[in-house]
Amino acid sequence: MKILLRSDVKGVGRRGDIVNVSAGHARNFLLPNDLAVVANDGTVAQAEVMRKAQELKAATDRESARSLASSLATKVITISAKAGNEGRLFGSITSTEIVKAIFDQTGATIDRKQVQLEAPLRQLGEHVVVVELFAEVLTNMSVNIVSK
Repeated sequence: MKILLRSDVKGVGRRGDIVNVSAGHARNFLLPNDLAVVANDGTVAQAEVMRKAQELKAATDRESARSLASSLATKVITISAKAGNEGRLFGSITSTEIVKAIFDQTGATIDRKQVQLEAPLRQLGEHVVVVELFAEVLTNMSVNIVSK
């Protein structure tokens, strides 16, 4: 049975895709949960419109992410934290604190999941942090941790 997916369904396809599924899966799960509609000529045209809108939105989001990445790459984010004599922090700096500092110092809103840290930062000094703003749009940011 050919259906048009109205939202992403794991193992089946993405929103706007026209896929073949078993009639039972469509009747018992996809159609009652409003995840899909039966594909006909009208829905195929609707799928093309949805796909073009998604591509346009993704292109504009990618361009805005690239401009934000270029502006963030030149900035040094400063975070103050309590530290001992050897420069080791009492606690650590995680992606949540980095995102808050980015917002406070630049006004840019990013999600903590976009900050890629191998481990929380536990030393004073300058660290390079990778931020993935959009798919395949990465930037390296400098985070300077100073003692309070």
